Amino acid sequence: MRHFSNYALEGANFRISSTKTNIVIGELQQQRRILIEYIRRHPEFMDALKPILAKKNPPEIVSRMISAADQIGVGPMAAVAGINAEFAVRVAIQKGAEETIVENGGDIYLQVKKPIVIGIYAKDSLLSGKVAFYIQPEETPVAICSSSSKMGHSKSFGNCNLATVLARDAALADAAATHVCNQIKSVNDIHPVLETIVDMDGILGGLVIKEDQIGLIGQLPELVKFDDPRFKDKITADKNSNFNTCH
Repeated sequence: MRHFSNYALEGANFRISSTKTNIVIGELQQQRRILIEYIRRHPEFMDALKPILAKKNPPEIVSRMISAADQIGVGPMAAVAGINAEFAVRVAIQKGAEETIVENGGDIYLQVKKPIVIGIYAKDSLLSGKVAFYIQPEETPVAICSSSSKMGHSKSFGNCNLATVLARDAALADAAATHVCNQIKSVNDIHPVLETIVDMDGILGGLVIKEDQIGLIGQLPELVKFDDPRFKDKITADKNSNFNTCH
């Protein structure tokens, strides 16, 4: 059975499963320092709602966020949670962990050696906590990033219970989830909006829950029924954040 640890870093809440938890935490702290220093020198990066140009020789985390934002058409901070999770997982694997899972308030990056179930929470939808992704090891590493108009402190221009996007690149998945969520205003938007991302280079697939309707597109893991009485106890500490959860 996997063991998960909770970790909070200046308002961000993480769930971590790894034999290299200290390395994961160290990388999260390091990348945050790098990003904060870049924002200090370039404050426009923090508040941009549209793609922006990279400054000369930006750090890798910044260049990855800017690239994803440019491809999707959102501000670069839309990619921050996903890319932090990816960096932390990759370092832990490089340092010898057989598998590592990092969830950052609903944005997950994982590389696993045995199957994993990722439950899907969509606030007040009847589907919330009733379905899950069943992910095989060969489907990882992968990013599973989510955005919601109903949960969390992130700015949203849509009206969507949950938008989830899968990609190998966590910055891309995170930015795309934000874009999809922003575009969903009614259940009639689900499939047209999902179709706008499925052919984008690097996107594997997406899921949208709006009220009690669900839309799926692309190459997704198996979707299974889910019934875990301890589901909400396994969520990142901020119960109002937009999240999936895994075990």
